[in-house]
Amino acid sequence: MNTTALIRPAWTPATIALMVIGFMVFWPLGLAMLAYIIWGDRLDGFKRDVNRATDGIFAGCRRGSDRAARWGHGSSRTGNVAFDDWREKELERLAEERRKLDEMLSEFDEYARELRRAKDQEEFDRFMAQRNKPTAPTTTNDTAGKPAAKRGKGTNLLDD
Repeated sequence: MNTTALIRPAWTPATIALMVIGFMVFWPLGLAMLAYIIWGDRLDGFKRDVNRATDGIFAGCRRGSDRAARWGHGSSRTGNVAFDDWREKELERLAEERRKLDEMLSEFDEYARELRRAKDQEEFDRFMAQRNKPTAPTTTNDTAGKPAAKRGKGTNLLDD
């Protein structure tokens, strides 16, 4: 590590000033500068570990793309004409099957959407029919026009 740099992970006047300014401007910047001063000397090892890990991840991606090219997802051919022709026919057949399945899926989605619309319409019609019913109480012909029958003593709890 270059120890003659102006901003290095050490308690130098420049790093202290940057830390103070960082706290005054936006406290996470000051905190980041403090962390750099304290643990900055470990950054080289950390950077090396991160680079090694990301190289491993991207190497896996490269292997996956090579594998995909071998299985016909790329433009490579095997050299065996009979196999290449069979593979092309199979890929076309699978593409046609995929297209049919996609069409069936869109038809089913349309059918389900229509069922939901019909159910919603039925519920709305039922709600509107209930809402538009007259809310006046109904009277029966038996009690209309007749005076209320007298109750005997003791039949009403408030009379006792």
